[in-house]
Amino acid sequence: MDIRALVGRNFARIRREKGLTQEQVEERSGFSQQYLSGLERGKRNPTILSLHELAHALGVTHLDLVRPDGREDSR
Repeated sequence: MDIRALVGRNFARIRREKGLTQEQVEERSGFSQQYLSGLERGKRNPTILSLHELAHALGVTHLDLVRPDGREDSR
């Protein structure tokens, strides 16, 4: 899977699990709703700093946004 699609899928899933709208994440993170929408659709290429800031806005770690299955590594 493309890393952009993976991050977008994980971001959208976590956002929904937290009961947040894109607009609420926009307020928390400073990233525009248009950017967040593009991220969720796998159209954005987030930087490491962006991943850190987005994860902070969601209350998770940056690793949660890049894990292939979206869960803790069980190894």
